[in-house]
Amino acid sequence: MTSKIHTSGTAVTGDGAHAAGGGRGPVPPGPVDVEALHRTVQRIAANVEQVLVGKPEVVRIALVTMLAEGHLLVEDVPGVGKTSLAKALARSVDCTVSRIQFTPDLLPSDITGVSIYSRQAETFEFRPGPVFANIVVGDEINRASPKTQSALLECMEENQVTVDGETYPLRAPFMVIATQNPIEMEGTYALPEAQRDRFTARVSIGYPDAKAELAMVDEHTGHDPLRELRPVADGAEVQALLRSVRGIHVSTELRRYVIELVTATRHLPELRLGASPRSTLQLVRAARAQAALSGRPFVIPDDVQAVAVPVLAHRLVLTSEARATRRSASDLVRQLLARIPVPRGEGGR
Repeated sequence: MTSKIHTSGTAVTGDGAHAAGGGRGPVPPGPVDVEALHRTVQRIAANVEQVLVGKPEVVRIALVTMLAEGHLLVEDVPGVGKTSLAKALARSVDCTVSRIQFTPDLLPSDITGVSIYSRQAETFEFRPGPVFANIVVGDEINRASPKTQSALLECMEENQVTVDGETYPLRAPFMVIATQNPIEMEGTYALPEAQRDRFTARVSIGYPDAKAELAMVDEHTGHDPLRELRPVADGAEVQALLRSVRGIHVSTELRRYVIELVTATRHLPELRLGASPRSTLQLVRAARAQAALSGRPFVIPDDVQAVAVPVLAHRLVLTSEARATRRSASDLVRQLLARIPVPRGEGGR
C-alpha cells in the first residue's frame, strides 16, 4: 500500500474477505420507530455541526444520503470544509473508517487491494485495500485518473470487490463520502457519467456567512474540533436506522410522481443526458430518508422536492448550448418541480 492511503478506526487486516466483513446484501425493512430514529440522527447532526458551522442544510443532505444507504459527493472550491464534513460524519459513527487521498499516480489496486504470493503457503493471499471499511472518505477524488476512479464502481453499486477473479464482500453498512474540486481547478479530471451516477447525492458547501465565519474563527483557532469529536452512534445503530427507513411508506401516487419527474429530464432540450433509472430508485430512497428526518412514517411530496436537486442535478449532462447560456442542471430540476403537478391526498397516501 502506498503512503497516500491512511486508515483509521478499527484496522482492517489482510485476512481476506471473511475477516473484512460478512457482506452486505439488501437490508430488510424493519419496524418504523420514528422517534428513536429522530433522536439518533439529531445526535449525529449536532456532532457534525460542531465542525461544520452554519451549514445545517449541507448536514441534512449528508444524513439523508447515509439513511438512504447511498454515497455522497461533496463538490466545492478548496478550503470551505469538504474534507471536514466527510471526516466529521465518519467520526460520528463508531465503525471502521478509512481515508484515501486521490492523486494522479494512485493505482486501482491501492484502493481495492492486491493478491500477493506467499512463499510459506505457496499460494496467493489477498491483502484488502482501504475500501474495506464501513465509511470510506475519498479526498479530492477527481485528482486521480478515470482508470483509478473506476475502481470504486463495483464497490459503490454492488458492495463487493473483485480482484483476480475472486469476489470479496464489503462489510455493512458501507458508504463512500468523496470530495472533489470543480473541474475548472488545475489538475482535476471530470468524473465519468457512470461514476457520478453511483453517488446518491451531490452537495456544495459554499462560503460561510459573516456570522458563521466569525464563530469559526473564535472556536477553531484555539483547538481542532474535529480532533476532539467523539462517536455518538455505532454500526449496529446505523443498521437499525437503515432498516427503519426501508419501512417508510411511499404511496403509488408518489412513486408515479417520482417516475414522471425523472422521465421529464430525459426530454429536456437543454440536456444531452437525462437521469437514469438508478436515479429513480435513489430518489425514492432519499425521500424515505427525508420523511424519517421529518418524523413521519410516510413520504409526502415535500420530501421528494426537498431531495430532488441534490439527487438528480449531478447526473444530468447539459448540451453545449445550455452551458453557453450559463444554465445549470439544478435550475432545470427546480423548473421541473414547479411544472409537474404534485399528487394530492393526505400524506400522499
